[in-house]
Parts: sequence; C-alpha cells; structure tokens
Amino acid sequence: MPKLNQIIAVEKGVKSKAFAELSDAHHAVQKTGPLAGISRTYQPKDEEGEQLPPESTRVQIKAEEILREVSGTLTRLFDITATKDWTNCTARADVVVDGRTIAAQVPVTYLLFLEKQLADLHTFVKKLPVLDAAESWQRDDSTDSWRTEAVRTNRTKKVPRNHVKAEATEKHPAQVEVYYEDVTVGYWTTVKFSGALPAKRVNEILDRVQALQTAVKFAREEANNTEAADQRVGAAVFGYLFG
Repeated sequence: MPKLNQIIAVEKGVKSKAFAELSDAHHAVQKTGPLAGISRTYQPKDEEGEQLPPESTRVQIKAEEILREVSGTLTRLFDITATKDWTNCTARADVVVDGRTIAAQVPVTYLLFLEKQLADLHTFVKKLPVLDAAESWQRDDSTDSWRTEAVRTNRTKKVPRNHVKAEATEKHPAQVEVYYEDVTVGYWTTVKFSGALPAKRVNEILDRVQALQTAVKFAREEANNTEAADQRVGAAVFGYLFG
C-alpha cells in the first residue's frame, strides 16, 4: 500500500500527462478531415465508356476511440487525486516543540496552512522595530512603553557685550568692540519614550517561530507517511459519462 507522500510525488506528473492528452484529444476531434472517410467506384454508362479506378479514404480518427483514451487517462488522474484527498482526511500528526505538544492530531492540510502562515510571521517578526541600542531604556508602566533617564541640558541665549579696546581721550572717543556671549537662561529636561521592542525580545520570538516551523515540517512529514488506501472513482465517473 503506497504512502501519502508517494501519492503526492506522482500526482503532479499524472496531472500534467492527463491535461496534455486531453488537450491533444480536444484538438484532434476539431479537425473534420481525419474524421471523414469515403469509398466510391465508377461504372461507365456502357461497355465502351472510360474505366476509372475506385477511390477511397479511410477514417483516421474515431471519436469513440478518443473517448476511450480520454477516459483511461483521466481515470488515472481521478483515482490518484481521490486517493490523496481521502487519505488527507485521515492523515494527522502532533506538532511538538521541545517535548511540548502545541497542537494534537493536526490534519495534514492544516499543517500546510501553518507552514505558509509561519513563513509570513517570520518575515513580520524580523521587521519589528527594535529599541535604539545607544540609549539606556527602562520600562514605564504608566505609558505602557519604554523610557530613558531624564537628561538636563542648558538653554542659552547670545547676549551682546562691549569690549573696550582703547579708552577715550581728549582727542579720540573710546574704541569699543561688540561681541556676543552665550549665557544660560534656562534648562531643558528631556525624557525619550519608545514603543519599540528590546532586541532580546524580538530574538526570542524569532527563535520560537523557527522552532515551531521545524516542528510543523516534522509533523507534515509524519502525516504524509500515512498509508494511502487506493480509491477507484474514475471508472464510475466515466462509466456514467461515456458508458
């Protein structure tokens, strides 16, 4: 008795062959020439008349034969697909990660769904925003986010100052140069907040996704090792259609 994975392995080839032969059969019966035949003989009006040889063309394509060939080819496809689908109804396996059963007796079709979803989740998790490693972050429950320590910085303002280069004399006024000095006028206290995730948290989730992906693949292989009971559906279908 074949295994489900063996049925899956040959199904694609059987399907391709069946569709190719059905397409060839469809094109063959569209050509009226090979379907037609003729046989005719000539008899002159009297014995002195011209004698002509008989003419004949044999039928090259017989629609009934085409139906039998199509029936045989598609019966194989119908049977192997039925065998796969019937077995899929019973093929199950547990998804186990580190000895923990995440899901029990999961149908193989659902395992295939899980594989696709976990691949998408892996891509999603890898793109999650991560906290800036250049900052020191602490959890802030009041805002349900992350925050840094308060940092105090000066706010300055440029104030003009006079620099006397030369004192005034009786003959000359004082020589004064204006320059600007940064003077502290206040203080900024800054706290940064972020809704991103610590890199450790993202890596932990990635590890779990990858572990579950592996477990699902193992479960699918186990489920696909289920024995497949041959189904015979094609003969009944084409016995009704072409019988």
